[in-house]
Amino acid sequence: MADKRTAKNFFKPLTQGAPLPLREMPPRLERMIHFFPPHIEKLRSKVPGLVKEVDVLLGNLEDAVPIDAKQAARQGVIDIGQSTDFGDTGYWVRINGTNSPWCLDDVVGIVGAIGNKVDVLMLPMVQGPWEIHFLDHLLAQLEARHRIERPILIHAILETAEGMENVAEIAGASPRMHGISLGPADLAASRGMKTTRVGGGHPHYGVLSDPAEDTQRQFVQQDLWHHTLAKMVDACVTHEIKPFYGPFGDFGDPQGCESQFRNAFILGCVGAWSLHPSQIEIAKQVFSPDVEEVLFAQKILDSMPDGSGAVMIDGKMQDDATWKQAKVLVDLAHQVAKKDKDRGSLYFQQ
Repeated sequence: MADKRTAKNFFKPLTQGAPLPLREMPPRLERMIHFFPPHIEKLRSKVPGLVKEVDVLLGNLEDAVPIDAKQAARQGVIDIGQSTDFGDTGYWVRINGTNSPWCLDDVVGIVGAIGNKVDVLMLPMVQGPWEIHFLDHLLAQLEARHRIERPILIHAILETAEGMENVAEIAGASPRMHGISLGPADLAASRGMKTTRVGGGHPHYGVLSDPAEDTQRQFVQQDLWHHTLAKMVDACVTHEIKPFYGPFGDFGDPQGCESQFRNAFILGCVGAWSLHPSQIEIAKQVFSPDVEEVLFAQKILDSMPDGSGAVMIDGKMQDDATWKQAKVLVDLAHQVAKKDKDRGSLYFQQ
């Protein structure tokens, strides 16, 4: 079910009058995707303040929204889109999945009312590229009808074993693909994993040290999601889209949340979901590069302006490979500095 369009046609609009697909992802800072329930007025009223604090604000229409509140949630997303100036903060919507009776109304209603305000539609429970193709064509038709000025992007959630099996094809299914998030809770259920946790590890998943006389064997907890996350990151990077860790459900364990986010950051993820206000600052801290690492990376770039050759810096050899690593850190630091002036002043000290 891979997209069989030729290379030249891949970046042409699917519908006459739709905006041209993007050839590259816009360089936006997206350290956290902060979820809010648009059907709850009390929480919806906090949006103006949240817009100033987060990189991405997402109105959730799927999980955690009761069936009898689906229409109210959709209208809440539209009302906020119409009344809010988001500035450089992204506005996303997690719609209901293609296997639900609400998906079509979500897309039609949102694009028709606030198509020029929404940056990304997040699609849950993606099993394969055919779901991306469906949404891709539907969006093109609606964009043409409503004269949307720029393409609305698609962000997929990996929540099933079949989706994981097809992750590379999902990542490359459309030029609309913005990125992919790992959904550990539904994925755990799909795989038959024996855990009720939302993200993070499990105290019984680990390895024992070898047996030895007169010593107690040590148990070391392991990361349930390491292989899964690495496979997703490879698929995203191959197709030049963005990988994200999903939710960490234990709001009372900030250390566990920070650890899981940091593992994802080191593996290549650019951000994670924040489901509680307390997780916003954790994501900012984790997905902003360490100051000392940025300062050292800048030394490498300054010593090797064209990225060729080899130099010694602080007793360590640097070459073209470490130059590329340094550029990743410094480029990210520049993005952070544009959004977060305090951190930026530490990265680029005069």
